[in-house]
Amino acid sequence: MKYTNPIIPGFYPDPSICKANGRYYMVCSSFQYFPGVPLFESRDLINWKQIGHVLTRESQLPLKGADCGGGIYAPTIRCHQGRFYMVTTNVTGPGNFYVWTDDIYGEWSEPVLVQQGGIDPSLYFENGKAYFMSNGDDDQGISGVTQCEIDIETGARLSPSVCIWQGTGGRYLESPHLYRIKGQYYLMAAEGGTEYGHMVVYAKGPSVNGPFTAYPGNPVLTNRNLGGYVIQGCGHGDLVEDDNGNFWMVHLAFRQIDQWMTFHITGREVCLVPVTFQENGWFTAGVGGITPAEVETDRIGDSVTQGLKWTDTFSDTSVGVDWVFLRSPHGENYSFPEKMRAPSGSMGQFTYAGHTLKLVPTALTLAEKQDSPTLVAIRQRQMRGQVRCGIRVPAGEAGISLYMDHDHHYDLAVWRVRAAGGGGGCVPCHGPQRGGRRTERCGGNGGSRGFRGHSGDRPGARGVRLLCPVRRPGRGESVPAGQTSDPLPLFGGCGRIYRCYDRAVRAGTVRAKSAGAGGRRWGRRGGTGGIYGICGPL
Repeated sequence: MKYTNPIIPGFYPDPSICKANGRYYMVCSSFQYFPGVPLFESRDLINWKQIGHVLTRESQLPLKGADCGGGIYAPTIRCHQGRFYMVTTNVTGPGNFYVWTDDIYGEWSEPVLVQQGGIDPSLYFENGKAYFMSNGDDDQGISGVTQCEIDIETGARLSPSVCIWQGTGGRYLESPHLYRIKGQYYLMAAEGGTEYGHMVVYAKGPSVNGPFTAYPGNPVLTNRNLGGYVIQGCGHGDLVEDDNGNFWMVHLAFRQIDQWMTFHITGREVCLVPVTFQENGWFTAGVGGITPAEVETDRIGDSVTQGLKWTDTFSDTSVGVDWVFLRSPHGENYSFPEKMRAPSGSMGQFTYAGHTLKLVPTALTLAEKQDSPTLVAIRQRQMRGQVRCGIRVPAGEAGISLYMDHDHHYDLAVWRVRAAGGGGGCVPCHGPQRGGRRTERCGGNGGSRGFRGHSGDRPGARGVRLLCPVRRPGRGESVPAGQTSDPLPLFGGCGRIYRCYDRAVRAGTVRAKSAGAGGRRWGRRGGTGGIYGICGPL
């Protein structure tokens, strides 16, 4: 069969995988978004369904002050004796910790802290012992992959933290994972940083503690020499064995938007490549050591067909699975329709009623880096698309944001103004009416998408108007200042339409604000990818 990379498109960086009960489970980083650590399930490695998140409570996931470089880094998922463990780092909070569950579809435990530094932690179990590893410095100040034995019940260290491998010399040694395969121990990691020089490297040794000898053909996987190719930044891999004894690697990569435009807007995504062991014990990965956009393999039967989801609606997505928030949301500012309730029953801090999504705007804008503005967001999964949402604004401002991070987002806003003579009303649109709804469509290469509400205008805010014949507020009209407690229904409304296609509006009154470029080249820790959201202030 033939499958296409990425197998999970959109902002799902740092994948980790395990197999249990005949199924595969995967987790990814979530940075400043709540809930944290998206959790996926698959029967065939190709088609994945998100079944929720691991960290669903603020006690598990304190995110105050987490910007796009903060929050949750690089989780690892493992299953041992029927219990699932997820270990990760909250770089804005308590550091390295793990949680566990006996029910993969249920709630996870409170965090168990581990007193070892570094990031990108992993767990390895053998002979009744649990080993914890991360990158960073050991107890002697030696930098590399650092390992200690821990009490899996308490997280307490049972041995000193010791550096067991220093990599191959590439910068930013990270994402270590340890495996025992065919009597040998394999230690795999990433080097080069999460950018165009990213790569997967590994070593093997005779014991848990090494010594480890690097694979002579390192890097075992990289696309760093494929200038202009769509898939770039391959690294941060994890291995899994299928039911037929074949090995596979999941890893992150990103798609650049054009052969000659080295930018990406959908974030770091999940790719899959085959792994082949040689008679000498070394393994190779990918197709000639690279990750192609299409992989043809006989390891998966032709009966398996890759099915990608091309449309998201409010009826087939839910809070706590598809929809996320910037940092820990203020539950009183949201009311969701019952159909958006999470299947697992998590995210109970919100009201669920009726058929309309309602947002209560606050004074916090999308430039906020400490607290949580009123925003509900969904990941952008493809390079091009169309967004449509009916918006009604009783007061203040609401709209859609194509959101990359607090400094980079394109915002489309509808706001209610005070008409001449003191009467209130929406700025009138000049387009046709359709079903009594105000409709918003965004096409093209936006960086992220968000729906938002705003409590008032912000004097001095940088504004960029779209290329459109729109009506500016006339003399005597103003945007109401101050804060309102009126919720903003996001469906139904005032019976007027505005549309925008590739930044060109064809009817209506729209304000667009830009806080920088939509696509950009990311450094080592790329942070978020594209997010679409319904949100509060811009």
